[in-house]
Amino acid sequence: MSEFPSRPITYCTNIHPGEDWADTFAALQRYVPAVKAALSPGLLFPIGLRLSRRAAMELDEGENQRFTAWLRRNDCYVPSLNGFPYGSFHGERVKEQVYLPDWRSPDRTAYTVRLADLLAGWLPEGMTGSISTVPIGYKGALGWEDLPAVRGQITAVLSHLAELRQARGREIVLALEPEPGCLLETTDEVCRFFELLALPDEMRSLIGICYDCCHQAVEFEDPADSLAGLAAAGIRFAKVQVSSALSLTAPASELLDRFDEPCYLHQVVVRDRNGEIHRYPDLPDARIRHPAAPGDEWRCHFHVPIFIAGIGECGTTRPFLEAILPLLPPDVLLEVETYTWGVLPPELRGESVTESIVRELRWLEARILATNRRH
Repeated sequence: MSEFPSRPITYCTNIHPGEDWADTFAALQRYVPAVKAALSPGLLFPIGLRLSRRAAMELDEGENQRFTAWLRRNDCYVPSLNGFPYGSFHGERVKEQVYLPDWRSPDRTAYTVRLADLLAGWLPEGMTGSISTVPIGYKGALGWEDLPAVRGQITAVLSHLAELRQARGREIVLALEPEPGCLLETTDEVCRFFELLALPDEMRSLIGICYDCCHQAVEFEDPADSLAGLAAAGIRFAKVQVSSALSLTAPASELLDRFDEPCYLHQVVVRDRNGEIHRYPDLPDARIRHPAAPGDEWRCHFHVPIFIAGIGECGTTRPFLEAILPLLPPDVLLEVETYTWGVLPPELRGESVTESIVRELRWLEARILATNRRH
């Protein structure tokens, strides 16, 4: 019997197109065994599984048994689900629709409860699982005044998670994922939200965050300060998404035009030469509303492979990753999340999807190994 890895490292399967269960399972069968063989042939391999609402509902008892048997045969397990995108995520305009339904909606609650029930059946005994989800909603669609409605939906999910823990011995944490342009965007906003939520202790232990490194780097946050603020607020780390974004110093902003594609939002944050922060909902908005000026630094929410330090004259936020990785809790799940494979410029797709995933995970493993040696 293979052993669990001492430091769980994986990738999020939202890189693979597929909204129904048949396509989702086909992608797992095609890619996961090859990635595992390259990285951990002698260990169990964690799968960061993305399930749309449609796929989750199509997973009936028979399909669930088939998937569970496949996990056993392939020495894989599922410690975490990506429950952020409810519907379509590839091949069409997603943009701000990805945050819907937001956390005011019973539909978001029902979807998350369904994911929790599935994960409780897959989660290895004694292991804590997580479900990452939207950071409450898009700032243009809801505000802090909606907190009572949000709290009602979130507590319904947390009550269900508490029941799963009591009845089945499976602990699953709801992991809010801060993101530029959303109600939970900065570390300070996350801390404020948890304070206002004012949950009882038995629920507070079942909610935390999915910390996406790309998102906080785009916000120009300092890694050590961000982690210290979350720790001081007693906010639980459910998992960390290891990702990198675009960065340009004193840019000719037209260099970003090649990344302006119609599927995803690419929020831009500019820090001008006076240190002031300017936020824009998407790349075209920033290009129109913020003329590039010497001394400006632009950061754009476009996930790029983490092994890339620069793309021509464009840099990346990889230095943020290099700074934060040694500071993270040693047992937290690290999940590479470069879901933009299908919209990357062609020269960044010179290798296969599998080769790119393996290369990212090897880069991450090397950084973790280097950190362990220093300690």
